[in-house]
Amino acid sequence: MTPIKCIITDDEPFARKGLQSYVEKIDFLELVAVCEDAIQLNTNIKQHAVDLVFLDIEMPYITGIDFLKSASNPPKVIFTTAYEQYALQGYELDVLDYLLKPISFERFLKAANKAFDYFKSAETVADDFIFIKAGNKLEKIYFDQIYFVEAMENYVSIYFEDKKLVAHSTLKSLQQQLPATSFIQPHKSYLVNIHAIQSIEGNTLNVHHYQVPISKYQKDEVLEKIVNNKLLNK
Repeated sequence: MTPIKCIITDDEPFARKGLQSYVEKIDFLELVAVCEDAIQLNTNIKQHAVDLVFLDIEMPYITGIDFLKSASNPPKVIFTTAYEQYALQGYELDVLDYLLKPISFERFLKAANKAFDYFKSAETVADDFIFIKAGNKLEKIYFDQIYFVEAMENYVSIYFEDKKLVAHSTLKSLQQQLPATSFIQPHKSYLVNIHAIQSIEGNTLNVHHYQVPISKYQKDEVLEKIVNNKLLNK
């Protein structure tokens, strides 16, 4: 398996140094940056391909939790914090692990191995489809046939060329099953297959005969991803 590219983000110099020494002992982790706060982290994940962030919670300017809530398609996260009261929120945000300071190397290694298992599993999945429960049956869905997905509280609508499926799932849960290289999130309520985008007009993606809104806060990032991937149909 290729090394897991990771970033350490913590406002305490001693904590950063300790985590860095732990990362350097594990051969399947590759440290690409060390950040003092979420602002530096935000810059670095735009500049580097990052798989995993060791993220403190209580930091100046913006907390680790608030950063994770606001980020579009963030890397996987392992929280590193001195405050156990955030554990439930960590679970709700689907973080890989939650490490309480002071962090022993034994506990850090356990979290790193959990990340290794997660990424190894993701890397070995070669299928180009998933099964989704829609109504009273499981539907086989090929990724390249999906136009876009729309969130509706605890359900999602999955749009295709000539049909729509409604499934009991959250948008975040479905996003984790879709290839990140092909699907972008232009708005908090939508996932879009880049290959299906025909054109962009203002704050709207034209996805064949559908229109999907682009959040004004994510427009630059969405356009950058489309252009960089060179996947926009001409």
